[in-house]
Amino acid sequence: MKELVEKINALAATVVENAAAQAEKGNKAAGARARKASLELEKALKEFRKVSVEAGK
Repeated sequence: MKELVEKINALAATVVENAAAQAEKGNKAAGARARKASLELEKALKEFRKVSVEAGK
């Protein structure tokens, strides 16, 4: 579970970094990277929820 949390933190940082680059500098490629990372983050968060519920039982 620790690795999953680290992965979530890394993906969240990637989303924030690339979204800021798109917003501040108009970098279209950064926007695409942010969108891709957000989809990966969504999958990781769903996996975290699944693991967390199992750990709580």
